[in-house]
Amino acid sequence: MSSTPAKRKAMSPPGSSPPSNSAATDLPSPGPGSPAAAGVSTPSGPNQAGDALTGGHWLQQELPVEREDGDAESAWGSDAESSTASISSSILNYRTLNGRTYHSDSVTDGEYWGPNDKKHLEALEIYHEAIELMLDHKLHMAPIKSNIQRAIDIGTGLGFWAIDFADKYPTCEVTGTDITPVQPDWVPPNVRFEIDDATKEWAYKSDHFDFVHIRFMDGAIENWNALYEQAYRVTKPGGWVEHLDHSPIVTSDDGSVKPGSAMDTYGKVLAEAGKRMGRTITLADEDTMEEGLKAAGFINIQSKKYRMPLSPWSQDERMKEMGLYVLGALHSDVEGVVQYMFGNVMGWTQEEIKAFAVHMRHELKDNSIHGYYHWKYVWGQKPEDAE
Repeated sequence: MSSTPAKRKAMSPPGSSPPSNSAATDLPSPGPGSPAAAGVSTPSGPNQAGDALTGGHWLQQELPVEREDGDAESAWGSDAESSTASISSSILNYRTLNGRTYHSDSVTDGEYWGPNDKKHLEALEIYHEAIELMLDHKLHMAPIKSNIQRAIDIGTGLGFWAIDFADKYPTCEVTGTDITPVQPDWVPPNVRFEIDDATKEWAYKSDHFDFVHIRFMDGAIENWNALYEQAYRVTKPGGWVEHLDHSPIVTSDDGSVKPGSAMDTYGKVLAEAGKRMGRTITLADEDTMEEGLKAAGFINIQSKKYRMPLSPWSQDERMKEMGLYVLGALHSDVEGVVQYMFGNVMGWTQEEIKAFAVHMRHELKDNSIHGYYHWKYVWGQKPEDAE
């Protein structure tokens, strides 16, 4: 069962319409010579970008004027900054950085870039709807059996996938784990959420789960091979593991994402920050997932790549709808997405981050810029005869 208003109050972006299933979102990959084919996973970027990857560059740029009378190229409506309902959460001793809260040090000694405060959670809730559209509301790709007994969602976040999966498979015990308790209290009886750090040794018994689901963990894991080995151990023989993740590198097929622009800078600085942390953040542009699952022992490995537009520039109705959600999420909390990576890792000042955010919002609202980034779904099976 897909997401429903009964489970959460998900905001529809201004001017949106019900999703159309008539068009596929996994479009053909760009051909040779296109910006996307020219090494989008390399954060250094083209030379003509100049100093755009540095924070000082954005302080020197004249800030774009926000028009009050609307703009034919803008996708933003007057009521678009209304937010979704906040998610109830337990109170822990969260870390505070520049006015934003992050996971507690009592849960993990690792660092995760995403805030866990209300503003960021609301943006993530909107972003979840974009992912739902991208996947055409499919909860999984693996051919799992309808009578599976146990499933686990690693990095469950707001818990929406775990809840939807539990609704679809009511006889399956679904566990969702995360480093911060931001999941709803009212959930199906076959769901439970646990606070746990996936980078540590998993406490679950071997051959325990029929299905292991991992989603949107860019920048959270230092050693993916070690994590896949843990997933292999806890998966039953014949069971499946799936991993869906993205790359923030923004590109366009028509060159409208200019070198040195805010969109161009956005993904490249995030990618460089990930490198400095020793945690890749460009999984959808690499073979890390496929190679890691294979090295762990999984077989029948398959993958599927998707494009996600950053704004509603597409003529395809479903891609346009998806772009509205992404626009809503990013526009509402650009600072939350980049704060830790740009500031704590790359050394940008708060003034530089704020100036960059203004330019990024301005470009997001410009439908003449046809920016998108990639997501990739990879799934594999534990051999039936595994010992």
